[in-house]
Amino acid sequence: MSRRNRPSTSARVKVVTTEIPLTQCVLLAGGLARRMGGGDKPMRTIGGRTILERVIARLSPQCSGLILNANGDPARFASFGLPVVADDVPGFPGPLAGILAALDWTAANRSEIEWVLSAAGDCPFLPRDLVARLHEARTRENAQLAVAASGDQSHPVIGLWRVALRDELRHALVVEDLRKIDRWTARYPLATVTWPTAPLDPFFNANTVEDIAEAERLAALDAAS
Repeated sequence: MSRRNRPSTSARVKVVTTEIPLTQCVLLAGGLARRMGGGDKPMRTIGGRTILERVIARLSPQCSGLILNANGDPARFASFGLPVVADDVPGFPGPLAGILAALDWTAANRSEIEWVLSAAGDCPFLPRDLVARLHEARTRENAQLAVAASGDQSHPVIGLWRVALRDELRHALVVEDLRKIDRWTARYPLATVTWPTAPLDPFFNANTVEDIAEAERLAALDAAS
């Protein structure tokens, strides 16, 4: 039986009211930001707020809880008050390891939750109906997984993952040395939900210094929408 998610009272964003299962969210914040000279991309500032603050504000009302996936010293994220979960697969194998860490954490700490939403920690304009639409699509299509898309581009790092698949994901990562998300999702019935790219692409992510400048412009559009 699905239950209504409990929105955060502190987030000043529109609350999704679709009846959906409890959903844990993991913000993947482990990128090395080489094209920005290193550091944590989500800690860059747009319009006076860090990208990570913007991501948290978007997703808090949609999820039953948030955790951060990041490696290294977790103290650098202490001000956000979220659990920080590191990869336990060595060698920085990419976002699938972060998703696995979130599935394992949820199984151990939130056993009542069957679904995890993963989202990139450097996407400041995520849709306010992200969780609701992904759940609606995977239910309608009887899918095991659901991912987001915009225009003609898929964003497999932003998706819904069933906690019960964590052992299969671990086997793929550790035994098969699988790294690409779309190679793993291809093994299961998959729903893809597409959002429009106007007036802005909700999955815009800040990878370069130039992207930060563009994000400043888009933030003004987003505030007016």
